Amino acid sequence: MRILLTTTSYQDTPGDHHALLAAQGYEVHRERGPLPESRMLELAGEFDAFLCGDDEITRAVLEKSLPRLRVISKYGIGLDKIDVAACTEKKMPVLFTPGVNHTTVAEHTFCLLLALVRNLVDSANSVRNGQWKRVTGHEIWNKSIGIVGLGRIGQEVAKRAAAFGMNIHAMDLPQYWPKAFADIHGITQHEEIETMLPHIDVLSLHANLSESTRNLINAERLKLAKPELLVVNTSRAELVHMPDMIAALDAGKVGGYATDVLDVEPPPADHPLLKHPKALITPHIGSRTYESVPRQAMRATLNLVNYLKGEKDVIQANKW
Repeated sequence: MRILLTTTSYQDTPGDHHALLAAQGYEVHRERGPLPESRMLELAGEFDAFLCGDDEITRAVLEKSLPRLRVISKYGIGLDKIDVAACTEKKMPVLFTPGVNHTTVAEHTFCLLLALVRNLVDSANSVRNGQWKRVTGHEIWNKSIGIVGLGRIGQEVAKRAAAFGMNIHAMDLPQYWPKAFADIHGITQHEEIETMLPHIDVLSLHANLSESTRNLINAERLKLAKPELLVVNTSRAELVHMPDMIAALDAGKVGGYATDVLDVEPPPADHPLLKHPKALITPHIGSRTYESVPRQAMRATLNLVNYLKGEKDVIQANKW
């Protein structure tokens, strides 16, 4: 049995997942992902299973991988880099790991937000460089936050926002709205982002990437927001139309953009956001902790091992 392992978080972080994978006797080929379609096409057809991260598993990759490939086990919950429709058509199971990193990502969301409003990075760097530059920041107490996507992560963000004394608005599809949770935490419901933007000081993104959410934050919608809106993105870069975000930062319509995700990772040296004075970027580490990684990795490994053994304890994203 030959396995392609690409997720770097899995490989770099100690935990019992390594022993579990090694105990199966598989031949494991390791790559440093996320891999583009071109590299996946080079590798396709040589493996019985993928244990992957955000690698581009397109229809072309899938078709070249067949008939040998038996299963795709995703480390994480985002499936936008996998052509799930093609996998379903070909009856290729796509396994994933929901419910393992929601607290971790919520903590990182507030890490970014607090660093942004208190100018933390610039202030700390100035002291390290021998300066004593005291920049005045802002509080988040009594400010209003708008959460796009009130799933597991969004709910954890809401709990933390309540603890900081923030007023909470949230947007989600009516069929997914967690009414009991929202009522307990006093969350104002919105079905469209257009009705939420005029009321909030902070926008926090926690939606899955789909054709309906791609470029959700764009110039037309930002016109509806309060001046100096702060945007935090620990979801997917493609939720934000980058040229419009750059223009809004330059014009002062957006007061700051803190993000853990970029449209190209790692970014090219000339990426326009990298040196923008109103941007704060971390290298996709929102779920990368010594607690969260082993949880995700163990679930991804159990999914893989159990499926290949014909056992039922797997979490599958697609059905047919």
